[in-house]
Amino acid sequence: MGNKLSPEKMVEVKKWIDESIEGNKIFVISKSYCPYCVKAKKALESFNIKDGSMKWMDIENHPEMNAIQDYMGVLTGSRSVPKVFIGGKYLGGGDDTVAAKNSGTLEKMLRDAGAI
Repeated sequence: MGNKLSPEKMVEVKKWIDESIEGNKIFVISKSYCPYCVKAKKALESFNIKDGSMKWMDIENHPEMNAIQDYMGVLTGSRSVPKVFIGGKYLGGGDDTVAAKNSGTLEKMLRDAGAI
């Protein structure tokens, strides 16, 4: 089977990701060594995020990393990280998160989601 995941495993990953997006005010898929992920994290952490509002998932050591990135490709059009979701909606990556912070959009999204 090589690198290909079974359809059942892909369904599992999709369900887990969808539940994480919907079940968290802020959900971020990241890799700890990624500079764009660091940018997104700094932008988000510049706000006083309520405890329990943000789930940050570094996936570089996750056994389903490729499946997660494949599903992100389907969901967002790109497999790259970070993937920032606020209030169940896809915001974008690191540059998008910083731009949203600078424009005031990020603060509004965080308020609307109840994260700050």
